[in-house]
Amino acid sequence: MWELLFWVYLVNAVFLINHEVDSAYWKEWNLMGIPGGITFFLILHFPLIFLVIYGAVLLDRGAASGLIFSLALGLVGVFAFAIHTYFIKKGRDEFKTPISLFILISTLIISLFQLGVTIYLMAA
Repeated sequence: MWELLFWVYLVNAVFLINHEVDSAYWKEWNLMGIPGGITFFLILHFPLIFLVIYGAVLLDRGAASGLIFSLALGLVGVFAFAIHTYFIKKGRDEFKTPISLFILISTLIISLFQLGVTIYLMAA
């Protein structure tokens, strides 16, 4: 089950990182009211992407702390889908392209599955 979680985590990480690339295109810092423009947005992503990759390393090693990272990444995926759906329903035009929607919907599905596997392993 650990190996399954590692691969699901990795796929979700790829989708979320691609979402962040898409976010830079849409200037998400304006949508979210984050000051500092692209510079702060990119600086913020250095530790975030490091943590995502570090979580994959922990899972690959079978470290129990990897489950915390997996839980966090799954929750981030669900949150990303929810917050962008909220903005779309409020009439915002960002993230409405077919590829943006595909990434968001896929992230939700993968994140929910990942959360299920993670919680199963945490309870075991």
